[in-house]
Amino acid sequence: MVVVDNSAEVREFLTSRRARVTPERAGVPQVGRRRVPGLRRSEVAGLAGMSVEYYARLERGALGGVSSGVLDAIARALQLDDAERRHLFHLAQAADGTAEAMRPRRGPSRSGGVRPGLQWALDAITTGPAIVGNTRSDLLGANALGRALYADVLADPTAAPNLARFAFLDAAARRLYPDWGLTADVTVANLRTAAGLDPHDRALHDLVGELSTRSEEFRRRWAAHDVRTHAGGTKHFRHHVVGELELAYETMDLRGDPGLSMTIFTAEPGSAGAHGLALLASWAATRDAAPAVRV
Repeated sequence: MVVVDNSAEVREFLTSRRARVTPERAGVPQVGRRRVPGLRRSEVAGLAGMSVEYYARLERGALGGVSSGVLDAIARALQLDDAERRHLFHLAQAADGTAEAMRPRRGPSRSGGVRPGLQWALDAITTGPAIVGNTRSDLLGANALGRALYADVLADPTAAPNLARFAFLDAAARRLYPDWGLTADVTVANLRTAAGLDPHDRALHDLVGELSTRSEEFRRRWAAHDVRTHAGGTKHFRHHVVGELELAYETMDLRGDPGLSMTIFTAEPGSAGAHGLALLASWAATRDAAPAVRV
């Protein structure tokens, strides 16, 4: 099991963000020869309105008890986006022990599916793929079109389906995701965000440890400390039966199941994506003529 060291997480995250911001981008005059790729600690401290000594202590991982005003100042100095700013605040909460108290109480872990009412809701969605997952990228539930879309992920009925494990350890992922590099980036950023939200999630630590051991591609991305908010956008698939699919998606947190989210895929009426979904539905109906196997 991988044990998360909060001080190391803070240090590596802030150092990586500082290295990303150039003096030109920050509006800082360049004086003398530079030994770092981005901003110096002193420059970040100046932009954030604090002493170099104080910022250096924070960057070493001492975020416990730091005020939201200080965190906001650091976020502005490092030009963090919304997802990165939230990650910084989550790391600070973990450092002072408030993350555990603020985390919503989760229901019992379900590795074999979702509760019946949620599955019924999934089955009621008939015009587009719909799936339910958790922050560890476990695929916990799907409707008929969702099972058809992710048929490669569900190919082994004896294995608990996990989208991150599929992306990095299954050769079929390179076919399903035409832009595999982008999918890999997003997958790791989502896991890194989850680690900041719940630093005590042992199952997540085990997953990260497994992928770090077995995949250089994962290891390199994990070390980048990129984070992301999973909300909506467009995804590209290359399905082994219906071919290319460009689908819009929306992801929603489930209030009745803290830690779970539902993603629904759609396509613009009359578009190539809509035609592809119709073909997918036809194929799903054929393969689901036999008794369906729930994820």
